Amino acid sequence: MKQLLTGNAAVATGVRLARAEYIPSYPITPQTEIIELLARWINEGSMDAKLVQMESEHSMIAAAGAASLAGVRAFTATSSQGLLYGFEMLYAVAGWRTPLVLANVSRGVGSPLTLEPDHNDVLSARDSGFLQIHAETCQEALDSVVMAYRIAEDGRVRLPAIVNMDGFYLSYTREVVQVPDPETVAGFLPDYRPATGYMGAHNPASLGVVVLDGRAYSYFKYQMHLAALNAQAVHDRVARDFEKAFGRAYRAVEGFMLDDADYVLVITNSFTTIARAAIMEMRKEGKKVGLLRIRLVRPFPRRQVAEMLAGRKGVAVFDQNLSVGSGGILYPEVVAALYHRGDDRPKKIVSFIGGLGGKRMGLAEFRHMFGITESMVIKEDGEPLQSIMLFTDSDWQTVRGMLKTAGKEVAE
Repeated sequence: MKQLLTGNAAVATGVRLARAEYIPSYPITPQTEIIELLARWINEGSMDAKLVQMESEHSMIAAAGAASLAGVRAFTATSSQGLLYGFEMLYAVAGWRTPLVLANVSRGVGSPLTLEPDHNDVLSARDSGFLQIHAETCQEALDSVVMAYRIAEDGRVRLPAIVNMDGFYLSYTREVVQVPDPETVAGFLPDYRPATGYMGAHNPASLGVVVLDGRAYSYFKYQMHLAALNAQAVHDRVARDFEKAFGRAYRAVEGFMLDDADYVLVITNSFTTIARAAIMEMRKEGKKVGLLRIRLVRPFPRRQVAEMLAGRKGVAVFDQNLSVGSGGILYPEVVAALYHRGDDRPKKIVSFIGGLGGKRMGLAEFRHMFGITESMVIKEDGEPLQSIMLFTDSDWQTVRGMLKTAGKEVAE
């Protein structure tokens, strides 16, 4: 059935279809609508689950992890400062090997305070042990929730997963979404069976114990790493089964107009849709440009990225994030994936940063990225040592006006 849903409603619908049983929550914009919808459905009796309002994101994530260990399918959601508030428990529940799903609705991290999206919040959790799936559309947000449970609960993985979508650009934007019927989803996603069995007096277990020996700690940490690597193959298998069941195909890394592309833009999340439009416009002008979207950010699909970018003249990596003092976060991961390619490594790989705090991107910015990358290839210039910030003259004039209003004179 087709419905017009916001990204938040799409995620909530995916949670209901996945038959989540326990939902600890704490409100924060722009994800609160997810929890509000789930609470309404539970109250109306159309969803068989328990929702508990916690006192913070820290306890919320802890409760979700404990419930998952106890044997129920758990879900929770947060954004930005909320994800950071619960950061300690991200590492804890991943170490517990709890296959819960957390929806993160990306929002820039203060200070300064903002409400619109960039990806510093979710990418700060990249080393926690959570798998990460990043959605481009509302449809993908719904589908990714269902897929994330099956991937996370697979015996070869047993790790929690984050499904990320952009605040406002998706969370409060309505798109046509094909909602699967519950029976088909139930056939695709079986009931949750905890690895340790259902806890109780009949089945006592000691979980999340202290490990004081570095050898044991190393063993368990590396087991998490191997499980995350297993998730690449599991994702691909789940994606094939999902396509058979629902007719929609998802890949860890997805290409657009790549077949003959000399120059490729690497991107994630909802701004990919804007980039696709820019690519099509530039194609009309005879430019051989294409796009590569990274959907599965953790585990990072290094082999697929390298294979799809090999042999290109130039690659522009667009990071909607900023690691202060370093640059874009995904850029070095793309460079590392291509490091050993030898003769078919792209001639230039250039780092760009934009869209911070939800700053909108247009054709001009994408054209600028390809222009700079092509120029470096033609002139054989060295790659810049710093990321290139995408900030137009119009952007500067707007900010300059704000600063003047605040009483601060700024030179041209």
